[in-house]
Amino acid sequence: MGMRVDIATLFPDMCQRVLDESILGRAAKRGYIETHSHQIRDYTLNKQKQTDDYPYGGGCGMVMYAQPIADCLRDIANQVEQQGRPKPHVIFMTPGGIKFDEEQAKRLAQYDNITFVCGHYEGIDERVIEAFADEEMSLGDFVLTGGELAALAVADSVLRLQPGVLAEQKGYEDESFWDGLLEYPQYTRPEVWEGRTVPSVLLSGDHGKVDAWRMEQSKQRTKQRRPDLWKAYEAAHPPVPEKKRRKRKRPAAEPEIVENFCVSAQSDEK
Repeated sequence: MGMRVDIATLFPDMCQRVLDESILGRAAKRGYIETHSHQIRDYTLNKQKQTDDYPYGGGCGMVMYAQPIADCLRDIANQVEQQGRPKPHVIFMTPGGIKFDEEQAKRLAQYDNITFVCGHYEGIDERVIEAFADEEMSLGDFVLTGGELAALAVADSVLRLQPGVLAEQKGYEDESFWDGLLEYPQYTRPEVWEGRTVPSVLLSGDHGKVDAWRMEQSKQRTKQRRPDLWKAYEAAHPPVPEKKRRKRKRPAAEPEIVENFCVSAQSDEK
């Protein structure tokens, strides 16, 4: 049973269409992962299916009700429990959450199942966040019209790390950010395109030289484009100090052994 991801949203069709396409869609059909999108509006208690109201204290915009979100999350938790899975790890996508990155993706990939909650308008009633959220998460220092794109981005990044989703584990270990560096440049056929050639080292067939070239390109690209990442990489990979060669001490000369011969001189005289 593969990792399960649920998204509580006002636009479930939009989310599910993305999750059902391409690599994730194929992985779901093969049973490596499981994805579900839920309509928060289905859990409202008013005839108008209204999910928001004016904020207490005044201000522009609308705030999403706590009740339909809470009931949606309870329903998801019940479905998960019936599968014999552990309690969902619930993430609210909010601008005030922790910033998502590859290290967060690796951490989240260890969960059996995750439920994302997508906010809209001015946000979500804080009380339901306090009651249900295991954490709040943000894509970065900018604001979107809703949490759907952010939830899909995080879900994609986490699900691609699941066994079987990508053909090879190396498929994500060579990617940008995995080891703190940006990925090296890639090339494919033809060898010459509009006067631009593929670096000769990639055509050499020498895998050792190719790996060394790629690592150097990753380092240079990271240093130029993301000095913040490069600084962190340098801190995590301090240069190994060269070992000073110890001068070998010549062994002391062995004392010369002088053999004493006693020579008895015999006189020829009779």
